[in-house]
Amino acid sequence: MQTEQKKQSKVNTKLVKSEFQKASKGAKNSLKIVSLFSGSGGMDLGFEQEGFDVIWANDVNHWACETFKNYFGDHIVEGSIVDVKTDDIPCCDIVLGGFPCQDFSMVWKRMGLKTERGNLYRQFVRIVVAKQPKMFVAENVKGLLSANKGKAVEQIRSDFAEAGYKVTVNPINFASYGAPQLRERVLIIGVRNDIKKDFELPAPTRGPGNYVTAKEALRGVEKAIFNNEHQNINPSTIAKLRLIPPGGNFTDIPKTSPHYVKGMISHVYRRLHPDKPSTTIIAGGGGGTWGYHFNEPRPLTNRERARLFGYPDDFVFAGSIAEVRRQIGNSVPPAGIRPIARAIKKFLSEL
Repeated sequence: MQTEQKKQSKVNTKLVKSEFQKASKGAKNSLKIVSLFSGSGGMDLGFEQEGFDVIWANDVNHWACETFKNYFGDHIVEGSIVDVKTDDIPCCDIVLGGFPCQDFSMVWKRMGLKTERGNLYRQFVRIVVAKQPKMFVAENVKGLLSANKGKAVEQIRSDFAEAGYKVTVNPINFASYGAPQLRERVLIIGVRNDIKKDFELPAPTRGPGNYVTAKEALRGVEKAIFNNEHQNINPSTIAKLRLIPPGGNFTDIPKTSPHYVKGMISHVYRRLHPDKPSTTIIAGGGGGTWGYHFNEPRPLTNRERARLFGYPDDFVFAGSIAEVRRQIGNSVPPAGIRPIARAIKKFLSEL
């Protein structure tokens, strides 16, 4: 059964890729995108859905590149961005990318610009300087705003400004733009100085009264074929989850229970609430951080995680269950970035 599913996955992946490439051929006059730190292509997908054309991409992670190829095509270069020559990158209208965020994250110890990963944004700046796109959009975690006592984001803003851009730093929650997930992030958006018009982030399309809920997002997910495997779960974890209501976490386990745990972050044993968006889906970590279903005492499947970002079911992720979880958790929600892509398209079409 599993072998047949793998065969079918390969066949369907080729079909998806073929149909997507056919559609892209008709987009010769569309706005061109260069994608950096692409990962599995979540941001790219949101822009492609609005008619943009990603013509070149780069990422260092092998499995993320395989995922990108599965859906978008072979125009992703695998390897460190440090080794990429700007002459090998085509001219474009927009540069997109989510430069590595671990060193700016609220979850991890933050060293920000003091680390090699924290300085990889300078590679983004290097390419913007060389290609001079009309705009760029860089995504990062909310922790960027306070990293290095606020000096990190100011340095980043300054470097992009020196590259010739009007720069805005925009804290957003992707749930406010249609993603079924409370995911607070920062979008750094630049408009080239010679464009005598300012871009304004569109108003949120959703709020607490009409967020897309986890129940809505996961409706019918059991029928999804790809990346929908269930993980083995320890009986003691099942026992813990039975003590936690939908929307709760480890703090709901009574202190008198033999299953009580303490001193952990809020992600631990966090169950979805059916009538609310998911809380932030993270990329890695053990100790009960997988994210758990609201009805069943079990971890979410990767397809369920992907649904909480707004990926379509025919978007096939490559790699092991842990690797796919990492790709999804590190990505930009396509559903959340799409309204912003739509606004950028309108802005550029009116120049």
